[in-house]
Amino acid sequence: MELLMLIVIAVLFGVGTYLLLSRSLLKVVASLMLLSHGVHLLILTMSGLREGAPPLLDESGTGATDPLPQALILTAIVISFGLTAFLIVLAYRTYKAHDTEDLEQLRGEPNE
Repeated sequence: MELLMLIVIAVLFGVGTYLLLSRSLLKVVASLMLLSHGVHLLILTMSGLREGAPPLLDESGTGATDPLPQALILTAIVISFGLTAFLIVLAYRTYKAHDTEDLEQLRGEPNE
């Protein structure tokens, strides 16, 4: 199960890095979303995947999973959702002001 999760994480990081290097502003926002989802899965995978184990201790006192990574991931999901909403609004306002989403055109001409 961990190997499958690591492959998914690698694909998310790879696609996110590829989109981050593109010239479109919306692709950059989408790449940040993919990278944040990859980090969420990485934290969950590194904390250890146990199937069927409750997050609290059972009667014997063994076999419990740590609830801290799950709480961190939930907090990170909320933060990344807020950041994504802010970046989408910022990209929309930039498009309205400059009539382009191309990052090369937004850079402008260098002053010589």
